Amino acid sequence: MLWTAAGVVALGFLIALEIAARHYGQPGPITNQVKEVIFAPKSGPLLYASMALMMVVLTWRQRFIAAGVAIGIDLVFFVVRWVLDAKPAPGGGHPFGNGALWVLLGCAVIAVTRRTGRERVLLLKGVGLGLLLVAGRKTGDAWLLITSKTRPVVLDQYLATADHALGDPSWLAGRIVRASGPIGAHVLDYVYIQLAVAAVVVTLYQLRNVAVERRFPSHHLVRTFLVIGLLGPGIYMIFPVVGPIFAYGADGGHWAVANLWPDAVPVNTPHHMPFNGTTPRNCMPSLHTAWATAIFIHSRKAPRILRFAGTFWLIATLGATLGFGYHYGTDIIAGVVFTLTIEAALRSLERGWDRSGTLLVAYGATVFTALLVSYRYLPVEMAAYPWLFGPLLLLAMVSVIYCYLRTTQLWEPKAAPAPQAEPQPELV
Repeated sequence: MLWTAAGVVALGFLIALEIAARHYGQPGPITNQVKEVIFAPKSGPLLYASMALMMVVLTWRQRFIAAGVAIGIDLVFFVVRWVLDAKPAPGGGHPFGNGALWVLLGCAVIAVTRRTGRERVLLLKGVGLGLLLVAGRKTGDAWLLITSKTRPVVLDQYLATADHALGDPSWLAGRIVRASGPIGAHVLDYVYIQLAVAAVVVTLYQLRNVAVERRFPSHHLVRTFLVIGLLGPGIYMIFPVVGPIFAYGADGGHWAVANLWPDAVPVNTPHHMPFNGTTPRNCMPSLHTAWATAIFIHSRKAPRILRFAGTFWLIATLGATLGFGYHYGTDIIAGVVFTLTIEAALRSLERGWDRSGTLLVAYGATVFTALLVSYRYLPVEMAAYPWLFGPLLLLAMVSVIYCYLRTTQLWEPKAAPAPQAEPQPELV
């Protein structure tokens, strides 16, 4: 019943976004996803990652068959497009991925027509998990379109001014990335784009026993990812920001204050700033930082190689978000607090709400709200007293990290001491 209700709510949400996107003359998430059944998909790796998530409910024999079918379908599509000299559809770019989507949809049909009882439910859960990842990407694209159309003014000048308290990290990171040359930029760009694929790798480890135990764990990374993606765009609507590369760089065109990023730090009195109707207002908070933080958290109990990968992905994502001029330092701090609060809420929901969980979530939400309020109403003071407000911002983030670690450690099950053998009486 719970999964059915969640599916109905998700479908209604997608339909609402489809209607909103078409109101602005663009196809919505449902249309874009249906197109990828035939046309070149926007993200082939994401579709294969989604199929990999679905396959956690299959046996190894079924996994090999599913992967083979997906690759075979993609080869057929590739040959047909090559013969017809077909160009990628608008927004498309990958010559593969259709096969993975066909396998996902095919498994849904098999679950309904060929499975019964718990096996049907398990397979439908696997398919739903894979399709949720795909739908999350399409939903995000629709949300970004809505933010650009409904928020004609942005608050970049407030964040740029508040960022002086942190030493203007985006400007510093931008110069470092430029000095690293094309190799460093390409590595960071790949990390930034393929964040969802990294999440799938960690999730596959977490769900490695689903096929054996015939059930999903009560909490895993995909849940956190989806909640972050659901709540984050709502903050975009409250605090619309386009980022340094647009507000202060060449990518903003004539809408930019000036072409300053990353060579010169702007000095201005903050005020609402009109901007174009195409650039997404997707900076506050930094959801890439939020997702990378979630990957880092969920990789802590994985093998060493995944722990290293989670750490690398977090550091590289921070370098990309700042170094490419997509975010301000204030966005990063808010993104970390945002993730820890959501993760605490989901873990409390999993284990049952108690005083410690409630206090942790309330504290994280309070700090996050305080950050947004201070960015909006105290940026001039923050810039004027950087040695006061800079440490305060970092201390606010570190306090949430500390409270999260301290509380979740108390939640960990304690190992029971081994029973002591009773001493044997001595024989006289």
